[in-house]
Amino acid sequence: MKVIHRGPEEVQDQEVRSLLDERAKRLRGRTEAVVDETMFPVAEFPLGEERYALPLESLRAALPLRLVTPVPLSQPHVIGVLRYQGQVLAALSLAALLGGHGWRQDPAVLLVVERGDGELCALDCEAIPRPLNLPTAAVETARMHTEGAVVEVPMSNRQIIHLIDLPRLFARGAGVRNVG
Repeated sequence: MKVIHRGPEEVQDQEVRSLLDERAKRLRGRTEAVVDETMFPVAEFPLGEERYALPLESLRAALPLRLVTPVPLSQPHVIGVLRYQGQVLAALSLAALLGGHGWRQDPAVLLVVERGDGELCALDCEAIPRPLNLPTAAVETARMHTEGAVVEVPMSNRQIIHLIDLPRLFARGAGVRNVG
């Protein structure tokens, strides 16, 4: 039996060889660019027809909305209160805090988040968020051009993720700041 060596074959045609070398160079460049790019982890979820996200580092839990006890005569953005790890937290309407964006469906989930001042609260949400990585450079660029609590981060697929800056959101209004 004769052993046949199966290794990379030498390409005899110079034009084909240069094309293959060019492709290899491009592929190596993509890998280096991807390795150099840092990512910003977020928890992404729908809010009406748009996609919103919270920094993953601020998310503590996702709980069923049924755990909330309503509070009569509370402010419009206050859904009620709930008990979480021995603490009583305010459950707030994210749509109301963001200025009246409507939900596509009734919220079923509460996201327990750290507000940026060391305090926890819960925000209502349509669905359990999914993890997503945003390019840190795109997030920082969008933050430089935004003063509000929602930063629009363009994605490579032409969609926009509305990144919620929790410290800015809770610093906006004195009524919101005193909740929780």
